[in-house]
Amino acid sequence: QVQLQESGGGLVQAGGSLSLSCAASGTLNRYHMGWFRQAPGEEREFVAAISRNAVTTDYVDSVKGRFTVSRDNAKSTVYLQLNSLKPEETAVYYCAASSWAQMSRFTSSYEHWGRGTQVTGSS
Repeated sequence: QVQLQESGGGLVQAGGSLSLSCAASGTLNRYHMGWFRQAPGEEREFVAAISRNAVTTDYVDSVKGRFTVSRDNAKSTVYLQLNSLKPEETAVYYCAASSWAQMSRFTSSYEHWGRGTQVTGSS
């Protein structure tokens, strides 16, 4: 059982940057990792994912070129760099781990979740 803990959220002006981290209690080598976000009253949505070996990444179109997902398996940590943040991207950001064979954008594919970190973009 792996436990995940996000950190790095906060308040940032529109156009600003934040660096989110997701630290795991155990090894992450066997998991694809995903980042999701959920705004008040909205469904949880996919943001980015990275494969077990960090070779492959996937992003929702709206964040391509602005967000970067990365991982350090030796440190059991996954990162999400948020640049040029928009106010409408205010949400709780979650990291999640999936042991499925393929990377996925679906929340149902991820069996381990962190509690989330609040990201607020001010206009």
